[in-house]
Amino acid sequence: MVSADSELSKTRAVPLIFANPACVHHLSPVHLAYFETAPEKAPAIRSAMRILKGMKYFLVTYGCQMNQSDAERIAAVLEELGFEKTENEAEANILGVVACSVRQTSINRVYGRIVAWNERRDRERVITFVSGCILDRDRKKFAKLYDLQFSIEELPQLPGLLATYGVPFVPRHSLASDNERTDYWKIAPLCGSEVQAWIPIQNGCNRFCAYCAVPYTRGREVSRDAREILDEISRLLGQGYRRFTLLGQNVNSYGRDREGSLPVFARLLDDAADIIEKSGREALIHFTSPHPSDMSRDVFEVMRARRAVARQVHLPLQSGDDAVLSRMRRSYTLSRYREIIGWIRELVPEASLFTDIIVGFPGESEAEFENTRLAMEEFQFDMAFVAMYSPRPGTAGSKMKDDVPQAEKNRRLHVLADLLKETAGRRKAGMVGRIERVLVDGIVSPGVYSARTGGLIPVHIADPSAGLAAGMFVDTEITAASPMSLAGRLV
Repeated sequence: MVSADSELSKTRAVPLIFANPACVHHLSPVHLAYFETAPEKAPAIRSAMRILKGMKYFLVTYGCQMNQSDAERIAAVLEELGFEKTENEAEANILGVVACSVRQTSINRVYGRIVAWNERRDRERVITFVSGCILDRDRKKFAKLYDLQFSIEELPQLPGLLATYGVPFVPRHSLASDNERTDYWKIAPLCGSEVQAWIPIQNGCNRFCAYCAVPYTRGREVSRDAREILDEISRLLGQGYRRFTLLGQNVNSYGRDREGSLPVFARLLDDAADIIEKSGREALIHFTSPHPSDMSRDVFEVMRARRAVARQVHLPLQSGDDAVLSRMRRSYTLSRYREIIGWIRELVPEASLFTDIIVGFPGESEAEFENTRLAMEEFQFDMAFVAMYSPRPGTAGSKMKDDVPQAEKNRRLHVLADLLKETAGRRKAGMVGRIERVLVDGIVSPGVYSARTGGLIPVHIADPSAGLAAGMFVDTEITAASPMSLAGRLV
């Protein structure tokens, strides 16, 4: 453990590089306590105060909910140090990006950011950093472009890294170091929503699907301590959050890396729902994303039994053809996927069904694509995230010939998009006239509210006299439907 004394003394020797050193940082409770108990350190404290007040950070996030969750913890550390968030990157002293390597287009944006940010160095002093999911080849390049680069597991070290660039700090607390891959979870997130909270339960993936970079960027699966997860849900529930999403690259393999010491996923889901239901507060638990190979019937039995578990399942299909699934290294067949859909329809028939699909994987013939189209029609998804295949360095897919022309990938994507409009449109049209319990998540304009069903279907409510607020659950009659959303009125 590093003491506040030693950290503070270190900052005296570091040159201060910021453009606005005359500002004064407000004292946090720990700064105050430190100042009161160690008056001999007052000059250094005042120096830190002058430097930090008015300092701002700008953070941009690419990619999935895991990256969003990681960004919330990064923001919490920066604000703990006294920095203020800004949406205007031109006024920020610290510029950060949480990268995604799932697609090359996302990583290209990361390169684009640093080019613009480095141009500012001719005029002023700023600090840049990059975190997130980064492949080795990009990591080596980023080391020359960004001031700081760290994995999410290294987040507890960020204050010390910033100190080398002249950012003085007195930490409010020290994190344990018994497990450097899980310590970052102990940092309370700065949630970006007043309604929704991301709850990471696992990091990494052991599956090595042929198209996916995640095992190469996040490593093998590591499960978070169950008590820590449940405590975070309880704390955030008390703070007014009403929708919780359990996150992992493969949530239903939770606990298998520490077999016997952690509950299986279905038990964790049940325990999380129990906390909500015993609190007397209304809230919902979601989860994403499971892997079909690891999915078990007991998850849906918990969903049926617990009112706090949302009736929504995101189950990636990726392809409806067994040969393509085999080349993708997905380790299940269409028959296995169909079995899981059968459990859902039997146990929670009201559940909405989301999926992910890739078109144009190497070798995908027209007949194989047609099987995917037929599967999509069969399963009647409420939402499908369809992506065109692009090879990622180091994956098994990158060694295959990317032989589906781009124009054909485009065509197949649009075929499935059009089909989704039909199937999802029919599903949502069937909801017209039903009473749905929805969670208000925002105000679009005076008297117009955005909300979501328990199945995460967007609902727009127009009622100038309603006086609704984000975080409220209300009963709503569905009055109209489109393929992607609903409209309703309060009842």
